[in-house]
Amino acid sequence: MDVVRTGDAGSTGGRPAEHRGTHAAWARLALLALLAAVLLPLAAAGAKSLFWLLVGVAGLALTVVALWWTVAYARAVRVAGLLLAVMSPLAVLVLYAANGMLAPAFLSLGLLALAVTAARIAVTPTGVAAARARVPRPAEAPRHPWILMNPRSGGGKVGRFGLAEKAGAAGADVVLLDPGQHQDVTELARRAVDDGADLLAVAGGDGTQALVAEVAARHDLPFLVIPAGTRNHFALDLGLDRDDPAAALEALTDGVETRVDLGYAADRVFVNNASFGAYAAVVGDPAYRDEKLRTTLQTLPELLTGPAESRLRVRAGQFRADGLQALLVSNNPYRRAVDSLHPGRRERLDSGRLGVLCVRVDNSVQAAGLLRGPRSSGVTRLTATEVVVEADAAMVPAGIDGESVLLPAPVVCRVAPGALRVRLPRRHTPAPTGRPPADWPRVLRLALPRCGAAGRGPGRR
Repeated sequence: MDVVRTGDAGSTGGRPAEHRGTHAAWARLALLALLAAVLLPLAAAGAKSLFWLLVGVAGLALTVVALWWTVAYARAVRVAGLLLAVMSPLAVLVLYAANGMLAPAFLSLGLLALAVTAARIAVTPTGVAAARARVPRPAEAPRHPWILMNPRSGGGKVGRFGLAEKAGAAGADVVLLDPGQHQDVTELARRAVDDGADLLAVAGGDGTQALVAEVAARHDLPFLVIPAGTRNHFALDLGLDRDDPAAALEALTDGVETRVDLGYAADRVFVNNASFGAYAAVVGDPAYRDEKLRTTLQTLPELLTGPAESRLRVRAGQFRADGLQALLVSNNPYRRAVDSLHPGRRERLDSGRLGVLCVRVDNSVQAAGLLRGPRSSGVTRLTATEVVVEADAAMVPAGIDGESVLLPAPVVCRVAPGALRVRLPRRHTPAPTGRPPADWPRVLRLALPRCGAAGRGPGRR
C-alpha cells in the first residue's frame, strides 16, 4: 500500500533569543541522554551488547505476533497467543537478569525516554507559532436557551447532578428525552429553533451532541455542550470538566464563544469521528453496549481474517489504499497514538483538516512490523479535507460518534471549517498543546548551531 503521510512538527523560526537558548539546552540534553543510552550497554557488556539488543527486539516482536493471534483468531490459537504474549517478555527479563543485563537495560530505556522527551520539547514551537487556535471571545447571555437532556446518559448524570433544575433556574427551556418512546432528536431541535431558541444545548452523549450541533450550525446558533454522557470526548477536547457537568451551565450567564469544525460522513455530522470496517462492525453488534470487551474479542477474528471483498477502499487527495480492515476519520487529527499523557486527544478543533487512520494487517509478520511505529506498512496516518470510502456492497456500516449507522457507498467524508459556534463557560481549560515528534536533525542543529550553519552552505544563512 502506497503511503502518504503528513508531518506535524511546527516551525521554530523567529523565536526570541531566550527561547532559542532554552530550546538549545533541551536539544543538548537530548543528545547527551541518547549518547548515554547507547554507551551504557556497551560499558556493561561490550561487544555482546548487540546480542542482548537483538534478544530484546526478538522478544518484543514475538509479543506483538502473539497479541495479533489473540485478537485475530479464536479458540486454541487465541489461547496459544495469550500464553506466548505473557511468556515472551518474561523469558527476556529472566535472560537479562541471569546475565546481569537487567539493570543496564532498564537504565538505558530510561535514558532513551529522557532523550525523546527532551528532543520533543526542543522542537516544540513557542510564541506565535504555538498560539494558532482561535481565542474565545466574550458572548452575550442568550434570551431563550433550549437544552435537550437524556436522563439515561452517563449512568443518570442528569438526575445525579440536578442538571434539569439548575438549567431551569438559569432560564433555559429544558426538554427531557422520554426513555419509553423513540424521539427524533433532530426534529426536536428544529422545532426549538422555530419557536425562537437562540442557543441549543445537549446534556448527553457525543452521538446526541452531533445531531443537535448539525441543527445549530445550519442556523448559525451558538451550541452548548454539557458533558452528561459516558465518555464525552468532544467535551474533553473543548476543555470542559466531565466530572462536573453542571459547571458547563455557567456559560448561560458568563460565557465565551469560539468556532470549531464539524465533520460530515455523507449527510451525517460527527463531532469526534466516523469509523468504518472492523471497528464499525464491533460497535454495530447489539451486545457491544453491555459487554464491550467480550463482544470485541468475539467479533474481531472474523473481521481481521475475513474475505478480501469485505474490505474497504479509500481515497484522500493523492492517497489511495485498498484492502483496509479499519478506517477512522476524525474531526481534526488526534494526537499520536503513543501519547501516554493524553491518549486519544485532539489539541485543536479548528484546523480545517480531517485526521485519517488506516489499518491493514494481514498476518503475523505485518503485526510484528507495527514495531516500526509511523513507518509500519500496516498503519497509515495522514490529514485531508475530504476522504472517499468505497466498498463492494451498496451500503457501508459506519460508527458515527459511537452510533451504528448504514451509509450508501461511496461515502464522502468532509470537514466544514468553523461551522459550529460553541459557547463555553469563561472558566474552562483549553485543550493542552501537543508536542511534535522528535526531529533529530533539527535537534542536532539546535544543539550544535555551527554544524547546522555549515550544513546549510553559503547563501542560506
